[in-house]
Amino acid sequence: MKFLLTSAGINNKSIHDALVDMLGKPIADSTALCIPTAMYGHPWVGPGVKAWQFISGKSENPMVDLGWKSVGVLELTALPSIDENRWIQLVQETDVLLVSGGDALYLCHWMRQSRLADLLPSLNSVYVGMSAGSMVMTPNIGEYFVGWTSPGGGDETLGLVDFSIFPHLDHEMLPGNTMAAAERWAAGMQGPAYAIDDQTAIKVIDGAVEVVSEGHWKLFSP
Repeated sequence: MKFLLTSAGINNKSIHDALVDMLGKPIADSTALCIPTAMYGHPWVGPGVKAWQFISGKSENPMVDLGWKSVGVLELTALPSIDENRWIQLVQETDVLLVSGGDALYLCHWMRQSRLADLLPSLNSVYVGMSAGSMVMTPNIGEYFVGWTSPGGGDETLGLVDFSIFPHLDHEMLPGNTMAAAERWAAGMQGPAYAIDDQTAIKVIDGAVEVVSEGHWKLFSP
């Protein structure tokens, strides 16, 4: 699987071009599934208007509204209650997964419960994450970002990439997300860690990492 891990979606031409390159064909010829699940676990977002805006492509963060050939919804909380034959082939045949922000640990829990986490490494599609949707792919998120408490506790996530992410660097609506805060966060992480702003994404293909940015970012080495 190829990963395009963003802070706030496909926010500029550089990230857009990286996505098209990873797809290997135009967006208009590509099928997508959007996953809103992370939103339900976040106290600021939750179910309702924000989830509808993401699914309908009316969000501030460009992902669903890029002009896909088709867009479907994959709701992870529903998957454990239906037969796997009804959704696994759909996921396998989809060109891109668009995964919203919200709470990374809540998303991780439902990726595991639904068994999507088991399926991800075998997919040939592109995974596009936004904020928590990106952080869930890392080994852990750090105590700074723990909101929803998982049944097992801790801050561990899926570990499908080998670095951690501090999103929304220097965001005007998140005054605590400063570079100094990112440095303190990174000091508690075990491996490489990136602080990225909303104009930055991290592209991962076969383990090779490339930062795509028209903004600000920093790599913290362990």
